[in-house]
Amino acid sequence: MLNGIPLYWYLIVSAALFCIGLYGVMARKNAIAMLMGVELMLNAVIINLIAFWRYVTPQSTAGLAFAAFIYVVAAAEAAVGLALIISVYRNTRSVDPEKIDSLKL
Repeated sequence: MLNGIPLYWYLIVSAALFCIGLYGVMARKNAIAMLMGVELMLNAVIINLIAFWRYVTPQSTAGLAFAAFIYVVAAAEAAVGLALIISVYRNTRSVDPEKIDSLKL
């Protein structure tokens, strides 16, 4: 136990955050809300990664390096995803993923 907070608390928070993100991806019809759900899931993964790193091998910096890599991937995913959504919106005037049925816009 580190600083009085047991590992399972971090895992519970991470699991709840992941479930909220998964619900956001599965239940929403708006592409931007779906991207926000994916970001929540990535943040849950980062919480898990940092918690296990801190409790298992705090002397190495590999956990922090992986967390930084996930942040970079999340930023790139958000930038590319929003660029695609803006491009689709310009052509179809909708961000509903179910209305996008053609690869040629």
